[in-house]
Amino acid sequence: MASTSSKTTQDFVPIKEVRDGIVVLKDGSMRSIIMASSLNFALKSADEQNSIIFQFQNFLNSLDFSVQIVVQSKKLDIRPYIALLEDRYKEQVGELMKIQTREYIEFIKAFTESSNIMTKSFFIVIPYSPSVLQGKKSVIGNVFGKKTDSKDMAKEKVEDFEENRSQLEQRMSVVEQGLVRCGVRVVQLGTEEIVELFYKIFNPGDLEKPIQVN
Repeated sequence: MASTSSKTTQDFVPIKEVRDGIVVLKDGSMRSIIMASSLNFALKSADEQNSIIFQFQNFLNSLDFSVQIVVQSKKLDIRPYIALLEDRYKEQVGELMKIQTREYIEFIKAFTESSNIMTKSFFIVIPYSPSVLQGKKSVIGNVFGKKTDSKDMAKEKVEDFEENRSQLEQRMSVVEQGLVRCGVRVVQLGTEEIVELFYKIFNPGDLEKPIQVN
């Protein structure tokens, strides 16, 4: 009996591949990920708050599929900003500016060390599961005596992927439009951003730069 200790992390991750900005799971289902901005709800007027709640309620009621809202919290990595300030310090010519820059650097370091400053990122995960019959086209063809070679199977897989992606994009459009009506800015994550996101999830000890979407 094989020992479970020999299994790698990939064995426990249900992701098969990330392709064209789409997460393909091992069971054949697909996921797209949208990054959403936050709203400072407390600073809105009472009328604005009621309008946002009403729009969000309408958005949820318009969905005929499930979505997952993920909030990622992590400690703010201040090192890139400190490195930038250190470069500015070296560029200063006047002694007074050097002293002020150094004092500011020390203040930022002390403040961030004594305060637990967190950053939050918001993601919407949209699922799509292909129909059961779609994955059995080749099997049905073989039952009725129609043979399929490797080229036909590869073409069929590409066609299935494009068809499923089209269905998933329709769902993405519904979600994006609903959130925009609530005043939330959204952007779909591409392949590189998704890979970076999952890398950070499974490697929480690594401090990297935040996800940046052009």
